[in-house]
Amino acid sequence: MSEEPSTKAIIIAEIIGTAILILGGDGVVANVALAPRLAPQAYSWLLIAFGWAFAVAMAVYAVGGISGAHINPAVTIAQAVNGDLPWRKVPAYLVGQFIGAFLGALGVYLVYYEGLKAAGMPNVWCTGPGSIVNKAMWGHTLSEISGKYIGTFSTTNAFIAEIIGTWMLLIGVYAITDRDNIGPGSNMAPWLIGMLVGSIGFSLGGTSGYAINPARDLSPRIFGALVGTKGLFTGWYWIGPPVIGAIIGGILGALTYKYLVKPFVPKRGGA
Repeated sequence: MSEEPSTKAIIIAEIIGTAILILGGDGVVANVALAPRLAPQAYSWLLIAFGWAFAVAMAVYAVGGISGAHINPAVTIAQAVNGDLPWRKVPAYLVGQFIGAFLGALGVYLVYYEGLKAAGMPNVWCTGPGSIVNKAMWGHTLSEISGKYIGTFSTTNAFIAEIIGTWMLLIGVYAITDRDNIGPGSNMAPWLIGMLVGSIGFSLGGTSGYAINPARDLSPRIFGALVGTKGLFTGWYWIGPPVIGAIIGGILGALTYKYLVKPFVPKRGGA
């Protein structure tokens, strides 16, 4: 039986894992926005979604063997509600996740400092309703690129999107890591979790920017405000869709798998 990680190990692992997540995720947004090396059409939602997917996979590979690489308070809280994680361990996970996300945002800032400063410190940190739909961050409107205009979504619509997106995330995470279900072979689980996040981005991400992770959104949002990005805490969006919505969706996803999927998965090796 493997030894349970200490509180210190959990905090350090979640700091490193979540920092990797934000370095890769916010980093691809900054790269698309500030350092285009191809025509604007080549930098798209597809690239951003793949960037986040790869970042998740690398984070889980890096620290999954220590803490399980939750790298997401919605995952941690959902597992605790589901009875899969003792509540006494939740604070260590959350501390590591929020610190790691802040440090990841700092890393993106250091890499893209000159571009961010020249552009007036735009928001490459966190999500918003209908993010990157009216005007692409490289300065071209969608009417110039695709010939049509798409309006923004409301915060309420974004709230619903975050619930559904995080619901899908938790069902997928439980399915991928359930050894009684089909499951991936070898050490492919982290890769498939990354592809799960990519799939959510491709299919469900346009409404809210698919935070599906309170730490991924809130800590970089705080960092962005500290370095001069404007409007990050206007209205109730910052606490609504990416924090409350994601937590609700995560809990619902975990409970859905526990009560509507898991009971019907045959036990391997017999009843």
